[in-house]
Amino acid sequence: MKSIRSFSDTLNTCVIIVCALAITAMLTISFVGALYQAITGDSLSWTYSLARQFIPWIGLLSITVAFKNGEHVAMTMLADSFPFAIRQWVERVVVGLIFVFAVFMIYEGTYFFIDSNQLVMISDQIQISQRWVAISVPITGGVLLVHTSCGRALLEDTQDFTDLLSPTADGHESGPDTQTTKGPVQ
Repeated sequence: MKSIRSFSDTLNTCVIIVCALAITAMLTISFVGALYQAITGDSLSWTYSLARQFIPWIGLLSITVAFKNGEHVAMTMLADSFPFAIRQWVERVVVGLIFVFAVFMIYEGTYFFIDSNQLVMISDQIQISQRWVAISVPITGGVLLVHTSCGRALLEDTQDFTDLLSPTADGHESGPDTQTTKGPVQ
């Protein structure tokens, strides 16, 4: 189990790097287009079309990072209202459903990739295969599958911030303002 969790952590770091590089490439392309237009008064026809080819990658892969960090469900208030045993059961069901969804993404995404034989016209000279975008679906499914394979360890990584405000053994209240840890509060 530790090897899967270690692989999941490493994969998550790689996904964060890929997302950062994709955002950087997208911003650089947009900046070049804006700078060119500011200098010459004409616009480059390919900058917008090329930059938006990174959006599916950024959007889909960022879902896996949010899931890995326990930020995938925005309705924590509803989940926190359940008793602890029911909340654990619901969390396991959600992870199981996401596992099924990841398998579905791999299966259907692979067929989507295989069937994508069109070219996206970026400009008169630049064409990119639609497969560039299509392959992001099964890859995202694979990353989700790795993260859900961590099972219970994944659920234990998510943190309930109400734990930070619970009294400690010495009777003092602990919280983000009272902790003396090095680095960011987790």
